[in-house]
Amino acid sequence: MPILQPDQIYQLLRNLTSPVVAITSERGGKRNGMIADSAVRASIVPAIPRVSVYVHKFNYSHDLIFETGRYVLHLLRDDQYELIHRLGFTSGRARDKLADVPHRTGTLGVPVLDDCYAHFECRVANVMDTGSSTCFLGDVVAVGHGAADRPSGTVMTAAHFRANMPAEWRGEYEALLRAAQAFAAERSRDIRPVVWRGLPALE
Repeated sequence: MPILQPDQIYQLLRNLTSPVVAITSERGGKRNGMIADSAVRASIVPAIPRVSVYVHKFNYSHDLIFETGRYVLHLLRDDQYELIHRLGFTSGRARDKLADVPHRTGTLGVPVLDDCYAHFECRVANVMDTGSSTCFLGDVVAVGHGAADRPSGTVMTAAHFRANMPAEWRGEYEALLRAAQAFAAERSRDIRPVVWRGLPALE
């Protein structure tokens, strides 16, 4: 049996990625949006809807979510390239990425994007440290479908985005991916036990 190299294993693992999602967060009047492809359904019980998402610790959104215990996960349509570029290719530390993105404040006080396939407002139920990132398990407390109030179009997937992104973005995308991989490579084995005790202010 041939021994697969790390890059070959990584390409196989890419088949496990989720839809591309936008994640919004807010802390003390500071808001942010980011892009991830690591969100999955985390419950098979219809009456207990849950989702989980991995957020790298270098992301500005990470601390906003960890310190407030809330976030909104948005499924995106497969034509929302510009939104992905706006929220995913720069840091929220440098500018307000939601300044020109139509949105409203949701039931948890977190921005909800007007234009998306669907959104899930989530309160953190538990966390898991992965060294380079945190997995946030969220209880879904509210759901919607954007301004149209119904799903339309097709959900964006990571494979679709990689195959169809504008050619002029590819170099930037690959450079950002390499930087994220380098960050993770240095920290992924340093996993710390975390006991999530909730946030009294959210009770």
